[in-house]
Amino acid sequence: MIEYDGPAPTSRRRHIVRLVVFAGFLLGMFYLIGVARVVDVDAVRRAVAATGPLAPLAYVGASAVLGAIFVPGSMLAAGSGLLFGPVVGLFVTLGSSVGTAVVASRIGHRAGRESARALLGPKRSERIDALIDRSGLWAVVAQRFVPGVSDALASYTFGAFGVPLWQIIVGSFIGSLPRAFVYTTLGATVSDGSSPLTYVAIAVWCVTAVVGVFAARRGYRHWREHGH
Repeated sequence: MIEYDGPAPTSRRRHIVRLVVFAGFLLGMFYLIGVARVVDVDAVRRAVAATGPLAPLAYVGASAVLGAIFVPGSMLAAGSGLLFGPVVGLFVTLGSSVGTAVVASRIGHRAGRESARALLGPKRSERIDALIDRSGLWAVVAQRFVPGVSDALASYTFGAFGVPLWQIIVGSFIGSLPRAFVYTTLGATVSDGSSPLTYVAIAVWCVTAVVGVFAARRGYRHWREHGH
């Protein structure tokens, strides 16, 4: 008699359909927000500015949600710098980045965690859990350094794979710091392209991109060695 360790075929199909629907939803959201730009970020910025002293907190909340639905983080960070300057704007951007990571990871965890584990099977799931325990925090940090990767999409994925919330929060804060500084500073100095801060921001962006490429290569090799 042969024992089957994975989910039953009907259950497996259900999990596949669930993940496909979730992926389709994210893809549609990415197209509408990130490509078609159906959200007017300038209108959001004006509405936040109208809240007066509460504007920084309002922008953190609004940006956290907008980032989770794929409004580009660079645009939100630049808006933060434009509204609040390089110092206050940096903290607002960091708060927004962490907020987006929390929102997206919780949705990813709720929508995809059970199905991902069911399809991977218990043995692979245990290996991935062990890998997350060892290096999940630094995986989140490294992802934030990699250029061209959507932070929101990565956070949905981290949530689906069960990365703990504390790792999401701490990793997002640490990893988002360089880019938050870059885009917030560029937004704050947009009217003065010759500002020394502009050149510092560009230098930080270049260093961050190089570090991100090396981190991605190293992380991929580590995953190949220990994740399978």
